[in-house]
Amino acid sequence: MHGNRLSYDVDMSPAHRQAAFFDLDKTIIAKSSTLAFSKPFQAGGLISRRAVLRSAYAQFVYLVGGADHDQMEKMRQFMSQLCAGWDVATVRDIVGETLHNIVDPLVYDEAVDLIEEHQFAGRDVIIVSTSGAEVVAPIGEMLGADRVIATRMEIVDGKYTGDIDYYAYSETKAEAIRELATAEGYDLAQCFAYSDSVTDVPMLEAVGHPHAVNPDKDLRRVAAKNDWPVLVFNKPVGLRRRTRLIPNRPTLAALAVTGLAVAGGVIAANIRRRGAS
Repeated sequence: MHGNRLSYDVDMSPAHRQAAFFDLDKTIIAKSSTLAFSKPFQAGGLISRRAVLRSAYAQFVYLVGGADHDQMEKMRQFMSQLCAGWDVATVRDIVGETLHNIVDPLVYDEAVDLIEEHQFAGRDVIIVSTSGAEVVAPIGEMLGADRVIATRMEIVDGKYTGDIDYYAYSETKAEAIRELATAEGYDLAQCFAYSDSVTDVPMLEAVGHPHAVNPDKDLRRVAAKNDWPVLVFNKPVGLRRRTRLIPNRPTLAALAVTGLAVAGGVIAANIRRRGAS
C-alpha cells in the first residue's frame, strides 16, 4: 500500500465475498464517539455538569494517552453506572438531533476516502465499535456502512439498567467478525480491518489485510513486528462538504442494536503511554 490508498490484487468473485471492518473512535472519527455527546446529554438533562467535565477530561486522556485494558474497563464501569435509569427514547432523540453537529466535523477525510474505495470495490463496510449502538448505528448510517457491531446495554421498561448485555471489545469483536463472516459468506483471508488500538489486535488478526490507523504505542510495535501497514489520518472534515457516499443497502442492520455508548475513552491519566508514539 502506498500512502492511504488500496493497492491489493484480490479475488472479487461471488464465491469470495469481502468486507472491510473499521473501528470507530480515532480510526474513522477523531474523538471518542461516546464522550463527544456529553454536552448534548447534559443539555437533555441526563448528566450533570460535573459528569461533563469528567467526560472532557477522559476525552483528553483518551486522545493523548491511548487506552489499555484496565483503562477501558474503568470507562466501561463509569459509563454503565452513569447511564443507569436513563430513558432510552430520550437518548436516541438527543443523538438523532445532534448527530451531524457533533460527529460531522470529527470524521477523518482519509477514512471517508478509504470507505468509498471499499464500497466502489464492492466490499461491505462494517463498523465494529466498543461504543454502543445508540451512537454507532446512526454514525454508521451517516457513513453509508452496511452494518455495525456494537455494545448493547440492558433495557427494562424503556430504561437502561446499567448492566451490559453484549460488550464488543477485544476478542469479542473478533468472534463477532468470524460469526458474521460465516453468516454472510465473507472470505476473511481477503477481508480488511482497521483500528488504532492494541486492544483490537484480535480483530486485526482475524482478517488477511490488517491495518493500524493512528496506532497507539503498543499497536505500533505489533504492526512493525507483523509488517502491517500503518496509516496516518489527520484531516477531520465535515461530511456535508464532501460528495455523498454510496447509499447503504435498505437492509442495513446492527448486529448489536441496543445500548448506550459504553467504552470509548479513559478515566485515569496515562499520558506517558503515548510519549513515544
